[in-house]
Amino acid sequence: MSTNSSQDIERIAADIGSTAYIDVAKWHLYLRDAHLHTPLAEALYPMLLEGTLDASKVEAALQNIVVNLGGGKRTLTLFELIPTQALQDLMNVLEECQRDL
Repeated sequence: MSTNSSQDIERIAADIGSTAYIDVAKWHLYLRDAHLHTPLAEALYPMLLEGTLDASKVEAALQNIVVNLGGGKRTLTLFELIPTQALQDLMNVLEECQRDL
């Protein structure tokens, strides 16, 4: 991975981490605080570069990231934990990131 792509991923991760959140009992845990923003940015970066960003691909990426709950007693996908409004906000941020690349 080149320095430019690493910097791009870090910037995208920062944008994702401060926008998207998971909802647990009406408590919003931002992806940066849950340390999930970088893996998501890495998963989404290729489609941002290629200009192939769409909601179904983002949802698929979210479904491929597994989140451990209760010390691993239970797992859910990131898609299952992100509420609809946060998903819409994430899409908006990703569209902005794609324009900036």
